[in-house]
Amino acid sequence: MHSTFSTAARFALAGLIAIGLSTCSALAQAAQTLDSRFLLGVGTHQGLGGPVSSRGYVPSTSIAEIKELGVNAFRDDFPWSDFEQGGGRMGFTPQLGRLEAQIKSGVARPYLILAFGHHLVPNSMPPTTDEARRRFTAYASAAARAVAAQRPIFELWNEWNLAAKKDPAFSIDNYLALAKVVQPAVKQAAPGAPFVVGAIGDDPGWTWTSQMLQSGILRHADGVSIHLYNFCMGPAKRTSAEVVDRLTAFHRLVSEASGNPAYPIYVTEAGWPTATNKCGVNEQAQADNMAQLVLWASTASSWLKGLWLYELRDSGTNPSDLEHNFGLYHFDNSPKRAACAVRDAWAFVRSSTEAREKTLSGGLVSIVASTPAGQRIAIWSGDPNRRYAVRLRTSAPEATYGVPCDASTRPASGVWMPVSSTPLLISTNMSAAPDFDVRPER
Repeated sequence: MHSTFSTAARFALAGLIAIGLSTCSALAQAAQTLDSRFLLGVGTHQGLGGPVSSRGYVPSTSIAEIKELGVNAFRDDFPWSDFEQGGGRMGFTPQLGRLEAQIKSGVARPYLILAFGHHLVPNSMPPTTDEARRRFTAYASAAARAVAAQRPIFELWNEWNLAAKKDPAFSIDNYLALAKVVQPAVKQAAPGAPFVVGAIGDDPGWTWTSQMLQSGILRHADGVSIHLYNFCMGPAKRTSAEVVDRLTAFHRLVSEASGNPAYPIYVTEAGWPTATNKCGVNEQAQADNMAQLVLWASTASSWLKGLWLYELRDSGTNPSDLEHNFGLYHFDNSPKRAACAVRDAWAFVRSSTEAREKTLSGGLVSIVASTPAGQRIAIWSGDPNRRYAVRLRTSAPEATYGVPCDASTRPASGVWMPVSSTPLLISTNMSAAPDFDVRPER
């Protein structure tokens, strides 16, 4: 009896301490705006392809587009084979000139993929021997030191699990062994730089993911990353809601494996291609999905630390090629509708200090964000084929509404506002979130 009581008391005390720490952490986070504690980024391709990119990526143009979007991060490759030269000499080369220019421009925080084998190092694709791991670690350390001033984040490899389907060398044991030696070296070279594992590609049933998480690898990282795509699912599932559902399931797995519901998660790829083939979506659907995902992400920032939309610009001109058509900008750098949708959705919530999701009648999604200037409410229909109208239940003379990609705003008080899959953006100076009447339009 005494032993049981003591155990219960210890658990109760631990619970009280955890609640206290959680409350302090929540209060500290609430004092910060979203853009100071969350990274919204885009994928770019400056690190692959040499001095001239066949994908059309030019640093000055990409830097200008990143500024136009207002995002605060970008993700790119930092390949070993182009950073380490003969004789073990490490440093930026002309092959990495475009990447170096974008990193050192300071346009946004760099999230860099440490990856790929080296033609001078046996057993390096992937590293499977002590010597290959030692050489990879030396490269990772030198790379981290070279960009430490730019506050980088590092990711170990890209979609290791997809390579494992074809090559047994890409085993979880080899990935864990690599993380164990690379993480401390990177942390020593760039002490403030988070080191992230995973970059998990499509994993139906979470089989590979669960095995990776159970390996104990999270103890050798500062976060875990995942890629979430649904463009080749049935048309009804090519939505941000499906991405959110899978991300929520992934969060549960990570929480259970780490024992920490706030263990940092990074979505380092998510996007929808505007290709003309059967897996493509139209430009309006791409814009709506991306805007919805950005707005929803504001509610999960206690554990979701970053979202990178794939990718900044189209990588080719073939209208039916999926890989050519993921961009927020076309290949000629003219903006798709997704560019202004992401820009305006991010501008709407980036100053928020707190945000939560609320379901309205009819299944409408509502994101309620608190900012120093008042409440910001985003509302959309999860079904692109259903339209609604909403009206404020109380008078709010200063309230206005609009939609992404439209600079004009209109008075919101006393009027029925149309709601579709394009988020409706309502701004008020109220200290509390208002209630709404909802009616279906069709």
